[in-house]
Amino acid sequence: MHGNDGKSGKHDVHETARHHGSAHGAETHGAEPHRAEPHGAAPHGAEPRDAEPHGAGPHGAEAHGAEAHGAEAHESGGHDKHAGHNPGMFRDRFWLSLLLTVPVVIWSAHIERLLGYTAPVFPFSARIPAALGTLVFLYGGLVFLRSAAGELRARQPGMMTLISLAITVAFVFSWVVELGVLRAEALWWELATLVTIMLLGHWIEMRSIQQAQGALKELAKLLPDEATRITSGGTETVAVSELREGDKLLIRPGERVPADGTIVRGSSTLDEAMITGESRPVERGVDDEVIAATINGDGVLEIAVTGTGEKTKLSGIMRLVADAQSSKSRAQLLADRAARLLTWVAIGSALVTLVAWLAVGATIDVAIVRVVTVLVIACPHALGLAVPLVVAISTAIGARHGLLVRDRRGLEEARKLDTVVFDKTGTLTLGEFRIVALAMADGVTREQVLRLAAGVESQSEHPIARGIIRTASEEGIEMPTVSDARGLPGRGVAATIDGVTYEMGGPALLEERSADVPASLTATVSDAKKGGQAVIYLLQDGRVLAALAIADAIRPESYEAMRALHALGVQVTMMTGDAREVANAVAAELGIDDVLAQVLPEDKARHVREIQESGRRVAMVGDGVNDAPALATADVGIAIGAGTDVAVEAGHIVLVRSDPRDIPRIITLSRASYRKMVQNLWWAAGYNIVAIPLAAGVLAPWGIVLTPAIGAVLMSLSTIIVAVNAQLLRRARL
Repeated sequence: MHGNDGKSGKHDVHETARHHGSAHGAETHGAEPHRAEPHGAAPHGAEPRDAEPHGAGPHGAEAHGAEAHGAEAHESGGHDKHAGHNPGMFRDRFWLSLLLTVPVVIWSAHIERLLGYTAPVFPFSARIPAALGTLVFLYGGLVFLRSAAGELRARQPGMMTLISLAITVAFVFSWVVELGVLRAEALWWELATLVTIMLLGHWIEMRSIQQAQGALKELAKLLPDEATRITSGGTETVAVSELREGDKLLIRPGERVPADGTIVRGSSTLDEAMITGESRPVERGVDDEVIAATINGDGVLEIAVTGTGEKTKLSGIMRLVADAQSSKSRAQLLADRAARLLTWVAIGSALVTLVAWLAVGATIDVAIVRVVTVLVIACPHALGLAVPLVVAISTAIGARHGLLVRDRRGLEEARKLDTVVFDKTGTLTLGEFRIVALAMADGVTREQVLRLAAGVESQSEHPIARGIIRTASEEGIEMPTVSDARGLPGRGVAATIDGVTYEMGGPALLEERSADVPASLTATVSDAKKGGQAVIYLLQDGRVLAALAIADAIRPESYEAMRALHALGVQVTMMTGDAREVANAVAAELGIDDVLAQVLPEDKARHVREIQESGRRVAMVGDGVNDAPALATADVGIAIGAGTDVAVEAGHIVLVRSDPRDIPRIITLSRASYRKMVQNLWWAAGYNIVAIPLAAGVLAPWGIVLTPAIGAVLMSLSTIIVAVNAQLLRRARL
């Protein structure tokens, strides 16, 4: 990312000039003598007040590993209830258990009486419920028993403990009856249907979680299996795993880039949408970076590998997504505590239910059925799913839009933001010079001026010259044929185009040529002075043809970002090391609420703290390296990744692309995610207020009694409702 406002310290302009050649003599308004230009370049005849140092060095560290964050598993208090589980395992156990459950139900005496039929009788037919019910318990129920053992070892009983307690009580009771120890009715059909329904519910849950976390698998699929490596004798096809840094690769049109690298030959457009979220292909040429998994356009590229395997930006993104999906948020911690509390409430309710039914003269089998139903219906299954599923979906949605959540607390807190503090250069602005205003003399068109100016400056490597050329190129102006290009020491540059000599420079050139600025140009020149912008003049034979105001141009996206933030009720502050005139000019154009100018890097965190002390919830948006103290101080630190640097350590959220419109998207996603969490928590916890008393049999005097199987259905239905509601988050419009 460009332009770290005031981040490189102050450079003496005369010292800089000795390194970069003669000045262009551009006119400024009281320019500061110690203000460095972007890239640390010499003043192109100008001493523009917005000329900030462009930052020293790369945007951030190499993509970091998950180990840096100490990610916790999606779990309840440290024990993952689904450790080692997958949807396929639950699916297989469900179908086989269902196959075994059907005969258990058919040959159940209770069901026969209830439906008024007689099941076929043959030797040992009476033992079918016990035999197959035991198989269902040992096969289908084993997964719950193992998970419950893990919860108990961790001293954190939860939903698996409740399920296991319910099916174990039913199993033991049924065998006690089967062996004739008690005269009662066994619970084989209740046990079998309960296990089968619970397996179905967990299968659905695991599928939902897997789908939500599918972003990681989709990212992993983006890398090709093979690459074309350039050798001394030609090319060879090798596995991507064999690539090493420094290898030269050939990337043909339409192929995916197999590794991070730098283009050494060729140019093309690349589709980076899967990495950056940018829908439009981007132009890439020699010395530009390319990212693994992006798609090459029509050109043929040769690249030098700079990162493979775990060192690629894609791997960094995958680690960030995985860390975010596994890290704990406040809402998750609350849900975990509620689930543990509900577990003890359920066990207590089951004991009270047993005592109460026996006290009123119920038989032991009736009392046990009530106990099992309470244990089943009170399982905090939906509660355990309420938050993790929303988080998994929200982080996946964010990753698809180039918003990488390093810490879920950051995404959670973003909904509360009422102030966003932006770094200026490279964030709200391009961090590169552009022509920001242009005035022409009578009889001269804008196209003519851009063509001539770009031609005169075409042989210069000065940042201002590069900015003029970029502006012309972006407007589709063709570069003219230039001859006799030369520097004018202390004044500017000159060149011959179409047989006519043109000059470009600042006030020194005007003075030497005794040239007057036409009245049609004075308003533009005056406005540029007030904004601290550099002014370059185009001359022909001592006549001023045009005045060009040069500055660090505002990103087109910044305008929309400011409107969106204000629509969300968020106040915007710009904090920059730039001169106040420059900062105020940018702020006025964008409609920014407050400006903090001439701020040193070491003072940024203090300013953020002062805003917080006024009662505001603050997000800081910066490059994640030099702005690290401010990012860490803010309630939410948002680090700019500038397209490829996705691993900055200071921010809660990393923006893959340098698009300020992503900030309101973060707030919108945070608010939508929070609404879903609250809805799910209320449903998951609130349903038990009605469900537990109903399962205990408080309505039994009126003939309303739930069986364990119906309790399992209701519990599973509650889980499905939570899962479906979480999936609706995908409809959020960012």
